[in-house]
Amino acid sequence: MKVLILGATGMLGHKLIQVLGGRFEAVGTVRGSVAAYQHHPVLGGLSLLGGVQAEDLDSVIRAIATARPQAVINCIGLIKQLPGAKDPLPSLTLNAVFPHRLAQLCQAAGARLVHISTDCVFSGRKGRYTESDPSDAEDLYGRTKFLGEVSGPGRLTLRTSIVGRELGTRSGLFEWFIGQRGRSVNGYARAIYSGFTTQVLADLIADLLEQHPDLEGLWQVSSEPISKYDLLQLLNQALQLGIRVNRDEAFFCDRSLDSTRFRQATGFTPPSWEDMIARLAHDPTPYSQLHS
Repeated sequence: MKVLILGATGMLGHKLIQVLGGRFEAVGTVRGSVAAYQHHPVLGGLSLLGGVQAEDLDSVIRAIATARPQAVINCIGLIKQLPGAKDPLPSLTLNAVFPHRLAQLCQAAGARLVHISTDCVFSGRKGRYTESDPSDAEDLYGRTKFLGEVSGPGRLTLRTSIVGRELGTRSGLFEWFIGQRGRSVNGYARAIYSGFTTQVLADLIADLLEQHPDLEGLWQVSSEPISKYDLLQLLNQALQLGIRVNRDEAFFCDRSLDSTRFRQATGFTPPSWEDMIARLAHDPTPYSQLHS
């Protein structure tokens, strides 16, 4: 199977091309020149298409025409941690409009689309959200990601969340935390999370491509809920970071997702957080070369 991964330099995208490259004929897109990645510690030697930007639909059309994929995975999005996330124009373009344009392109090309959404479509006021719960996000990111969720024949939206390593950036929780080695930070005991490490989600997506070719529409995919405090403690121990994590119960946010429907449809059982973090700690990817 040929698989095209849009956004191969992102937190999930780079892990997808690593994982899927071992099971499929996987191609990833990058915004700049492919030559710039020729000697990249992680992406060097992988199959890449350069000059592909969601803002330039013609570049996406060319990528699909070149790769001729049976499946396209959309990992492009403007995350809330980036400075431009408060600007309505790029947020609407990338998070809300582009997935629907991409869905039309995939339909025309006869390719299945897998689109990644987020638990941030919910405010976090109650937790254990199901697919039937209305989106109540109040920020631009959550609202635009909700608008970008696609459904219909050949279109699969996975509403989930990820934590993991990054390629040279420190936008996410884990890279920030690893950068605090030997220091003291607060860990929110009432911030509840039910996502996955990028390794586990990449494996799951590969399994869905192989084993569930007809799965379509919106599906929530989640792990067993864990507090951010406990999650950081696990990471601290697994990577031996020597960080003092102070328990903070002042902040509350529960965006945990109920994925009962998905588990019943696919037979998926999420691994424990202990197993996910242990696997992350033993990931041989040379991230240290990117953050030195």
